[in-house]
Amino acid sequence: MTAMLNKLQRFLARLNTLSERVTLIQESLGRIEARQTADAGDPRAAEFRVFSQWGEDGIIQHLVRNVPIERPIFVEFGVENYVESNTRFLLTNNAWSGLVIDGSEDNIEYIRRDPIYWASNLKAHCSFITKDNINQLLASNGIAGDIGLLSVDIDGNDYWVWEAIDTISPRIVVCEYSSQFGPVAQVTTPYDPAFVRGNAHWSKVYYGASICALCALAERKGYSLVASNSAGNNVFFVRNDLVGDLKVLTPAEAYRRARFREFHDEQGRLTFDDFETRLDKIRELPVYDLQAQRLAKIADIPAMWETKQRGA
Repeated sequence: MTAMLNKLQRFLARLNTLSERVTLIQESLGRIEARQTADAGDPRAAEFRVFSQWGEDGIIQHLVRNVPIERPIFVEFGVENYVESNTRFLLTNNAWSGLVIDGSEDNIEYIRRDPIYWASNLKAHCSFITKDNINQLLASNGIAGDIGLLSVDIDGNDYWVWEAIDTISPRIVVCEYSSQFGPVAQVTTPYDPAFVRGNAHWSKVYYGASICALCALAERKGYSLVASNSAGNNVFFVRNDLVGDLKVLTPAEAYRRARFREFHDEQGRLTFDDFETRLDKIRELPVYDLQAQRLAKIADIPAMWETKQRGA
């Protein structure tokens, strides 16, 4: 038995070493891609992936080259175990420091055991984020005022939480949008402090805010839309005083239908439904219409169905 345990320990040690080497290769390739895309005029042309889900790493590198950053500090929440995230490459490649927040103790413990935690200036905090606690969470973790970047991806109350934040002034904001809500309507899922995407509806496509809702909020907060990813789920804003030569986009220019097909049936199985079918299947669910300032069913928001007819 002891011999078997020793073999297992040696095997696990080799796996850990292999994983670390793979990570180093990822980072090295990311640095090469960052240099190769340094002259990209369009942020989307700068897309590449190191640790981000899609091309966010490249877009962020493009933005930090073009936006002056005085305090290279980030905040990202909804990071799960931080293996896949929007800010990890900033941490390892650009030597930024930051705060990550997730609602799972297991995820936070995983991050704290990750070698990145002792090798970088990273703080991981466990909390379920609401619009009522976010400012206190930031303050209690020593984050205030001007910072480099905020990344919001909590699959639900993204609009409401970003709206509530008033203790930090990020120069760049990355926020997930729901392409299922189209490029025209200003809607978001109604605020629910206990919102969990998987519990809200079995389809797992009912969450978050439309691109127009986030753009209207950004405008009120003093930000301009400067980029979106080609996968169709993240938008990038820069504070108005720092836009410089970056091209400002309209929601219609930035919008992309999500290229991933994540609709689930009631048994939890992926169905690979197309955009129109997915929209039909959630038509009876409520959204908050920010222009009309009222709750309505998806079926009763004309702009969403005009989008469907136009095939946007």
